[in-house]
Amino acid sequence: MQPSGHPGAGQGLPPEPYDRFMSSHLRYYGYLGAPRVLEPAAPRGTPVPSARSRGEPRDLLALPLVRGPLPAPRWPVECEVIEETIEHIEWVPPELEPFCQPAGPEWVPATASEEQGTVVYHLSAAPRGSCFTRARSGGAPGPLSSPAVPLAGPQDTTLLFESRFESGNLQKAVKVGPYEYVLTLRPDLYTAKHTQWFYFRVQNTRQDPLYRFTIANLAKPKSLYGEGLRPLLYSQRDAQSRGVGWRRVGDDVRYYRGSGKEPPSFCLSWTSRFPHDGDTCFFAHSYPYTYSDLQRYLQALAGDPARSRYCAVRALCRSLAGNTVYLLTITSPAGGAAAAAAKRAVVLSARVHPGETGGSWAMRGFLDFLLGTHADARLLRRLFVFKVVPMLNPDGVVVGNSRCSLAGRDPNRAYGTGLCSSFPGVWHLRAMVERVLAEREVVLYCDFHGHSRKNNAFMYGCDEGGSGRRLRQRVFPLMLSKNAPDKISFPSCKFKVQKSKMGTGRVVLWRMGVSNSYTMEVAFGGSTLGGRNSHFTTEDLKSLGYHLCDTLLDFCDPDPAKFEQCLSEVDALLRQRLDREPGSGGGWSDISLSELESSTTGSDSSVSDGPPAQLHSPDRPVRSPVAFGVGGTKAPGRRQAGDPQAAGSPQQPERSRAWSRLRGGRSQLSPSGGRPPRHHRRVSPGRQRKRRIAPSAAADHAPPWCHRWFLAGHSPGSRGGGRRAAGRAGGSCPPATSPPQRPRQGRAARPALLRLCSALKAVPRPCLCVVVPALIAPPPPGEPPPPPRLPSPTSARRRPAPGPAATAL
Repeated sequence: MQPSGHPGAGQGLPPEPYDRFMSSHLRYYGYLGAPRVLEPAAPRGTPVPSARSRGEPRDLLALPLVRGPLPAPRWPVECEVIEETIEHIEWVPPELEPFCQPAGPEWVPATASEEQGTVVYHLSAAPRGSCFTRARSGGAPGPLSSPAVPLAGPQDTTLLFESRFESGNLQKAVKVGPYEYVLTLRPDLYTAKHTQWFYFRVQNTRQDPLYRFTIANLAKPKSLYGEGLRPLLYSQRDAQSRGVGWRRVGDDVRYYRGSGKEPPSFCLSWTSRFPHDGDTCFFAHSYPYTYSDLQRYLQALAGDPARSRYCAVRALCRSLAGNTVYLLTITSPAGGAAAAAAKRAVVLSARVHPGETGGSWAMRGFLDFLLGTHADARLLRRLFVFKVVPMLNPDGVVVGNSRCSLAGRDPNRAYGTGLCSSFPGVWHLRAMVERVLAEREVVLYCDFHGHSRKNNAFMYGCDEGGSGRRLRQRVFPLMLSKNAPDKISFPSCKFKVQKSKMGTGRVVLWRMGVSNSYTMEVAFGGSTLGGRNSHFTTEDLKSLGYHLCDTLLDFCDPDPAKFEQCLSEVDALLRQRLDREPGSGGGWSDISLSELESSTTGSDSSVSDGPPAQLHSPDRPVRSPVAFGVGGTKAPGRRQAGDPQAAGSPQQPERSRAWSRLRGGRSQLSPSGGRPPRHHRRVSPGRQRKRRIAPSAAADHAPPWCHRWFLAGHSPGSRGGGRRAAGRAGGSCPPATSPPQRPRQGRAARPALLRLCSALKAVPRPCLCVVVPALIAPPPPGEPPPPPRLPSPTSARRRPAPGPAATAL
């Protein structure tokens, strides 16, 4: 299935069968006939059973899985993986774990530099500029290297570090003192940034000394570590002997800016003692939840006869590495076709950012309650059809990334793109939601995330600006805060849609027609509500999922009393924020959103990095696009090093952003919905003169060889006053270079384009911007040329009529 075949809203189902795509995809990765998790395996070569024959939507294609060993996660071939399986017990501390006393930035611990110490652990990083190529179970083939320095003897107190396991992240450890270490985290794979998540193992511990650890390359200037957050410690000996799991440790926790580096990096420093001599311990940023943890949970779910009656576990798609992106459909059997069609849908997702593990624990609590025996759970299953994607980015979870997938980009900025091959999880989630919207109403979408700079849990919504919807968008978060007053902070909820968030799942699905589309942000720290001031435990995180179920029943209650009460409370809160009298007249449509709230605190990945790295190649340099897909964000327009245009060479013309996403002559522009790409929007006449060429139907749909010829007059060498001044003065310009004699193989040129190219041979290049639209459909003799039309996925708007220069031509 190609992204170009993705239907728009209201255009019906995709023309290409989903089961054909999944059959070839599964056969490619060897899953047909291989032992898996949930269902009896089919013989090799047996086609995947048609979803239509079972009466299921095509997005619910079953996997041929068996009850046996879990399928091993697939890793990029650059990653080394130890054979030992890492598992942790679940444990809830008997008492709340309070925040530590925040330390101000005025005092920085005297930590020796790396140059003054000894490297005791070092993993080789992926080559700069590399991209994902292939994956296999177990990671890199061949024997493992030895990144840790061997001990000199029994009296050697050096800690032994390790992070080559699932979700682990530590690249380097330098011993700068007898019990002091400076650590370096690995950036997200195939990137040079996003350092936040850490998870590593230490051995050869000593009980009495006070150790100091300093992570020296964190990216964010602000963190909850500066407000009392403490790291997590897990002791294997305590887990085996006393049943104690993850707990908060660390004294003298400080978060401060490093010195002498550009761009600046930030340091996290803490001291800690280990509970036992010779113990094996783990440190983590938050409670780990790995891809294998999810598979074990789903295997237990499928093996439960009671819960599996109303929960179907299927494959939404495969990730870039071949890991399964699971889709759960939860509902009670309906009494008939009419009752099944009357059910509304609820869509939930989590872990699009792999380092935000709190989202998985909240999702776990949601599933535990919804699949339980409580009366409210039975009512929810009877009223709704739940579509749940518990882990959207399994590849990033496996390799220990903080935000990105193996495409080297943030997938939560790619919902508006048509790059199915680079972001399969979010692309297929959006396609599934479009098919569900064609069948029934989607009453709620919620995406679980984590937040590193604000405590408590809160929600982000989408404000439409209208008077009625502006208040209604805030009702569900207010209800949720009332049901969980010690965890959910309604004043922290934001509803302003920033330009940098246009490509997120919350905004894109809202524009598709999901009126209640939210992101639930769960703090890495804890709660400051009700005088609590303590860290979240796993039970706290799971309770957020339960409260979401409870709030959904309140929100959809046939009795409108609760809804109307919350609506009036929202109105009063907004008037109080604007210093208006409660009950005073006046609507909200004339109030700008900036007056109601400040902007949301964005992340360092809010600015798009452009297309995924694997779309670039040495022989096809591509500039950073101005708009990366629908609703993408503006990236810096600087040319990359090594680009011939950077040196002013006229050999390589500037490429269109649209053609950087073409495969075989078919456009991979976004599915329907959202804002049109930037090259499809209205361009003013002044902007046309600046760019020297106007976007047109011929330029946007011409084969690449023709498009490069259009842009021959737009190379850096032609900029300046010479040719442009000659064109304005009516002088002649050197004729443009003729196109090649034939197009590239596999890209047939349309007859109209061939006639257009022939007519353009004698046209001076400065005049192309006004001549090209007129040559597509010549007007009758004696009539002025019609105003050119701007192609757009949503509408055909007209630009201003051509000026005198066009009439003269």
